[in-house]
Amino acid sequence: MIWVLLSAGRGPGECQLAVRGLTTALCAEAAQAGIDAELLETEDGPHGPVSALLALKGGEAEALARDWEGTVRWTCPSPLRPGWKRKNWFVGVSLLAPPPAGPAWDERDLRFDTCRASGPGGQHVNKTNSAVRVTHLKTGLTAFAQEERSQHRNKALAVARLAAQLAERDEKVKASANQDRRNRHDQLERGGERRVYAGPDFRRIG
Repeated sequence: MIWVLLSAGRGPGECQLAVRGLTTALCAEAAQAGIDAELLETEDGPHGPVSALLALKGGEAEALARDWEGTVRWTCPSPLRPGWKRKNWFVGVSLLAPPPAGPAWDERDLRFDTCRASGPGGQHVNKTNSAVRVTHLKTGLTAFAQEERSQHRNKALAVARLAAQLAERDEKVKASANQDRRNRHDQLERGGERRVYAGPDFRRIG
């Protein structure tokens, strides 16, 4: 799976119309190629989406996405300002890696180690190996619990703490991905277009 971000950048309302039309064109092209295209979200502006984020899935998804990557030009008299001389409107297309999915609790990804729980001054609370340390092998994150006398309850507590760490890690990754999207949204370059579409029906002409 690969994410594709179409962005009007700081362009006028006509660029928002272009994002809408080009999103439809991309979805249609994906369908013809047997690629699943899912519209994940849009950021709405006064005349259409300022940006649109799509997920492409399928064997040729990455090839299609890379064929769109760059600047796309839409040539059309302005539907918003009749008589306006400008006819070229630009949309930036960026490829993004989806953030990792949340933790899947597969026992094969977890390693449990037990030891004796200890109290203040090193005094053993009990003589059994009731304390539990859990390690998430894929990330190296660990969590420890010794408060409970039962090893089973300490295991559950350690897993809960590990889950919280993984959730926090995922949120940081998602926040970083969102910041990357915002940065790309502001980096739209005009000229040197990868594709050219024309007219209100978004016919591809280049």
